[in-house]
Formats: sequence, structure tokens, C-alpha cells
Amino acid sequence: MQSDVAAVTMVRDDPFFLKAWVRHYGGLLGRENCTVINHGHGAAVARLAEGCNVIGIPGDPHPNFDMKRWRLLNNVVQGLRCYYRHVIVGDVDELVVVDPEDGRDLLTYLRDTRGKRVLTPLGLEVIHRTDLEPAPVADGILGPRRHVRLAPHYSKPCIVSHGAKIARGGHFTQYDTLHTPDALYLLHLKFCDFDTYVQTMNARNRVTEEVGASVQEAAIGRHWFAEARGEDRALFDGFHAQEVREDFDLGWVRRRMHRSWAPRGETGYWAFKRPDYAEQYILPERFTGLI
Repeated sequence: MQSDVAAVTMVRDDPFFLKAWVRHYGGLLGRENCTVINHGHGAAVARLAEGCNVIGIPGDPHPNFDMKRWRLLNNVVQGLRCYYRHVIVGDVDELVVVDPEDGRDLLTYLRDTRGKRVLTPLGLEVIHRTDLEPAPVADGILGPRRHVRLAPHYSKPCIVSHGAKIARGGHFTQYDTLHTPDALYLLHLKFCDFDTYVQTMNARNRVTEEVGASVQEAAIGRHWFAEARGEDRALFDGFHAQEVREDFDLGWVRRRMHRSWAPRGETGYWAFKRPDYAEQYILPERFTGLI
């Protein structure tokens, strides 16, 4: 498939999310335009990513692995930019989508978008309302799951057609202009299914236990550590009490992002404020089946 848009991620195990990632980006961009860095040469990853560009790397546990991961991703992105107009980069549980109201799919949308910039989709966290959504997720996530919550930490500058450096975690870039197209969203899937969450967190806790490093040494989020995990069922039950809004008009969030846009100290990175929002939203019916 001829494409001037590429997608890249790095994954160790996480079959549920990798399957969704490959289904989404492989279907829109063509698998030959998708790069999967296989941390640990996992056989399941290689099988699920068949047809993609799979780069195998050693998986020995070591501290500072998130810094090293983003150093690698930065270099891969900048290399791919020599051949593609836009490169989408992020974790395997993050998917960029175009609001179906726009009328274009992701590939067409980005082909119509100027290059030499960094785009920041609005971050939404897909959550499993276990009290309202008993259906399992398998080959489709949106439909069985339609509740989302605002996730400023996942409004990431993840569509790159500029030589800007990306910070660890993908949260910031050294690019001084904020582009937040109205039709673009980044869907974070970590909480989209309770059973999958439990399995994934068990695996991530095992990784940090093998590394034997502290949060500071590993340079990764506290949620990877068993002692900071908390009780899973209580976490999901907490979603039940949040206010639910059906007025899916989020322009006010993007306006707040622009008002607080500023340099991030002396680092060369730029950022907006990322407050916590308590509200949930119901995705309009038009999003069903999108991922």
C-alpha cells in the first residue's frame, strides 16, 4: 500500500494492545508502513506484527529502560521522516483517530495536512464502566466501550513531520508551536477492559521486579511498580461515581491548552498545563467501530 504516513511503537508482550494497534494502523496505513520494535524478540509479538517492519532488540532487564526506549524511538522517527511525510509515534496502548464527523480517515486527513510541524491530538482515556458495560472487548473496542475521560497527560505531540526532539514518555517536544486539530484524538486504552488491565499490570510489575531498580532509576511511571498499584477493583469502581456528560464538545479543552502553552523551564521543551478533570463523556455513536 502506497502511503506517506508511518506509525511506530515499541512493545514487550502486551498482545491485546498490539493486536489493536496493528489492526488500527495496519488497516489504515498498510502494515508495510508500520514499525514495531520488539523488545525481547518475543515470538508472539513477531506473529501478531507479521507484515509490519519488526525490529527485534534484546530484552534483558536494566534500569533507565524508558530513557533508552525513547532515545531509540526518537532516532527511528527521525529516520522515517526521510521517507514519510508524517510519522505517528507512541505507546502500544495509544491510538490516534479522526472524528468520523470530519468525513476523512486518518491517512487521508494527514495527507491533507501540512508537514514540517508537530500535531497534538486531544487525549481521551477509554474506560471500562464495569457497572454499565458487561460486553467483552475482542475485535472491537469502541462500541462495547463508549465512556471516556479527559486525559491531558495523553494529549501528546505524537504526529511528527519536524526534526523536533521528543521527551521521554512522548509528552513534550522541542517545538514551539502548538497544533491541536479539532478532529484529532489520541485514545489511551489502558483502562478499556478490567480483565486486560489486571493481566497487563501483573506483567509490568514482573518487569520492574526483575530490573530491581527504584522509580527514579528506572525512569518510568510509578504504575509499573507493584507497591504503587493499589487495588484494581477499587480503581475501576471509582469510575462509577464520576459525573457523565453527553455534550461531546471539547473545544474548551483545546483553548485551555493554548492559553497555558509555554516553555518548560530551560529544557528547550514546550508544554501546556495538565490539570485533572473529573468528568466523563460518552462518545457519540459515530465513533462505534472506529477501533
